[in-house]
Amino acid sequence: MRRFAAACIALILLVAPSPGQKKPFAIADLYRLKGLEDPQFSPDGNQIAFVVRESDLAKGTTNNEIYCIRTDGTGLRRMTNDPGSDTHPRWSPDGASLLFVSTRKNGPQAWTIPLAGGEPRQLTDFSPGVGDPIWSPDGKRILFASDVYPDCGASDSCNKATATAADNGPLQAYMADGLLYRHWTTWKEGKVSHLIAFDTEAKTYTDLTPGTHDAPTFALGGTGFAFSPDGKEVCFVANHEKFEAETTNKDLWVVPTGGGPLKNLTTANRAYDGDPSYAPDGKRIAFRTQRIPGYEADRFAIAVYDRATGEITRKAEDFDNWVVDVQWAPDSKSLFFTAEVQGHVPLYRLDLTSGKYAQVIDVKTIDGYAVSPAGDRVTFVRRAIGEPPELWICGTDGKGLKKLTTFNTAIEEEVDIRPAEELWIPSPTGRKIHTFVVKPHNFDPSKKYPLILNVHGGPQSQWADAFRGDWQVYPGSGYVVAFPNPHGSTGYGQDFTAAISKDWGGKVYDDVLAVSDSLARLSYVDADRMGAMGWSYGGYMMMWLEGHTTRFKALAAMMGVYDLKAMHGATEELWFPEYDLGGLPWESPLYQRWSPNNFVKDFATPCLVITGERDYRVPYTQSLEFFTDLQRRRIPSRLIVFKNDGHWPNAVKSMPFYYNAHLDWFHMYLGGGPAPYDMTLMLRNQAYEKK
Repeated sequence: MRRFAAACIALILLVAPSPGQKKPFAIADLYRLKGLEDPQFSPDGNQIAFVVRESDLAKGTTNNEIYCIRTDGTGLRRMTNDPGSDTHPRWSPDGASLLFVSTRKNGPQAWTIPLAGGEPRQLTDFSPGVGDPIWSPDGKRILFASDVYPDCGASDSCNKATATAADNGPLQAYMADGLLYRHWTTWKEGKVSHLIAFDTEAKTYTDLTPGTHDAPTFALGGTGFAFSPDGKEVCFVANHEKFEAETTNKDLWVVPTGGGPLKNLTTANRAYDGDPSYAPDGKRIAFRTQRIPGYEADRFAIAVYDRATGEITRKAEDFDNWVVDVQWAPDSKSLFFTAEVQGHVPLYRLDLTSGKYAQVIDVKTIDGYAVSPAGDRVTFVRRAIGEPPELWICGTDGKGLKKLTTFNTAIEEEVDIRPAEELWIPSPTGRKIHTFVVKPHNFDPSKKYPLILNVHGGPQSQWADAFRGDWQVYPGSGYVVAFPNPHGSTGYGQDFTAAISKDWGGKVYDDVLAVSDSLARLSYVDADRMGAMGWSYGGYMMMWLEGHTTRFKALAAMMGVYDLKAMHGATEELWFPEYDLGGLPWESPLYQRWSPNNFVKDFATPCLVITGERDYRVPYTQSLEFFTDLQRRRIPSRLIVFKNDGHWPNAVKSMPFYYNAHLDWFHMYLGGGPAPYDMTLMLRNQAYEKK
């Protein structure tokens, strides 16, 4: 098979804007924008630390630095400046310094930097690395997660020696005696995640979660552990099931800060419990929970554990959408939370005495937030389809909204970053499908444009009103783009989300066709030049469309699921297919009913196929099988394999090539946009210009 190189290519659009006119959004513009994340109030509530992410398209690199700003928007300071990535700022209890993670030396390691000025100081030198460190309340310890060899635990010398013994030249083979032998993009190689406590005075490490289980368990976001306010206890998340790959049964556990016996707080619930947070008064622990074992897309609700009685109560049970991030109010009487709601991510407040909740503010999408120590303000990173991320602040009553940073303002003034319109389109399924539509640069309502419909992955997730590259790159090249939230999407009630399970090619397919037919009737859409694309489950839907309709002139399937039985045999988290497809492949007929590879004889639409060789969630062989069948059916098709990437291609090294490949493919079959690109030059890592 031809080897493909992951290229870092800038798209150079040779179109000069007219005086006073913004230029069209290009791929290179995406990498000029800065990302913001992880805001943290200082203990006195007067400053906010946060992370800024910068990209260098020419070098194919990203870097993260830590900034501070006063809550009135003045005094912006860059706290770190190093080629190594600096992330995860956490204020010391006295507010005099910031703890952070840096890769600048033997990284990732824990470092501190004084707020008054001075050079960063390295705290840890733990060879397995440091993840998500937090301070103990007295400031004498830090707690972090690390992948260690179980027999070594917190012994750095043992971990080093074991790693050295294992590193005996080029790896010849992997070996496994059980499932979850690999996860996302890495092989386990005998390591497990443990919680390590580091004494900042004695310079000693203590393993708080010894054994062969991951503790804390892997999570996409969130630390999965917390100190009690008195510093005597740590709460963390772990799955102690024997067959971990088959179950979502994560539990909350506690352990004394100095080490000792572990105690399971949520034994009675066989489904997910995670994301613990102690009340400031130490009396309760709030966490996110689910009810249905094995169902990772069950509604995430709020629960509270009473430390005195052991009683667990679920809160806001009538809130029928997924809770994302839960934080305590300083008075321990209420909780703040964000949630996925109809394409937005607003902030809510829940009163624990009355049980009532109310929306604090809806500003399209809140990515991360923090509540001030006084409980009167909240700071957050927000973005919208037509607005890149910036840091904002408002009162906890939602009033006094103020933008604190302007990192991306200059680019917004120069480049046409397109907003979206929201449509609610009827479907034969009986529901109206919420759809975002972004019109192209220099839109003229009297003209007709090609359209690309994008089906999201998950499948239980939502297209949110949030800035993303694919919402801007294609409109910048002359396309209308549409992003529907069909059945299976979050934010429209749990019944709507659950409707996709055991029905992968059913209602979603009907929704997608209904949306495409409705969009085709818009006066500015060329019904004869419509394409579709999708990633993960969205890639599956492209493969399903391939065998069920000729509605689209071109398709693009990324990281898609093609042969459901083979997918079950090669993926890592087995609970997902076993719930969503009704059991085991030899027990459930749904693996055959909803498998796109059973409809090869009806394939007819040109299709671009993209995958990552290190994708262990949806193994890349799924895309190879699909491409082979397209070729044997003599369907025009192209395969791109990112050799070093998993389910998500590298943001700067691979995604520019990904965008260019889409533009080239859709130009060939839909027209519009820039002229064709020289893909051969791209694969050779050479810069190129529009022909």
